[in-house]
Amino acid sequence: MFVKRFDEAKPYDAPNHRGVVGLRLQGFEPGGPTNQWVGYSQFLPGGGAGPDSTPFEKVYVVLYGAMTVIVGGKETVLGKMDSCTIAPGEVRELVNRTNDVSKMLVVIPYPPGVNP
Repeated sequence: MFVKRFDEAKPYDAPNHRGVVGLRLQGFEPGGPTNQWVGYSQFLPGGGAGPDSTPFEKVYVVLYGAMTVIVGGKETVLGKMDSCTIAPGEVRELVNRTNDVSKMLVVIPYPPGVNP
């Protein structure tokens, strides 16, 4: 078992994100997961990500607040404990349209060629 305490999580900058602080909870360290990493994103009001896509799927789980996910021009609001999967190559945009911080768990496979 590999344990990593929240106090040990390091911030990371995600490309094309704004008004967000991301912490890496698991991944990219010896003894950690070998096929995915887990991030914790805290979006300020008006913060968001994209529009963009990645060549691998992602899973988002809203832990607190609400996030608007826009895919193919369709907007879906995810609330507490709602989740979604974004398919490889699917263009998505995330926007926090609330007046409170939204907190989200993100699970993403390692990019091809990464061997932690």
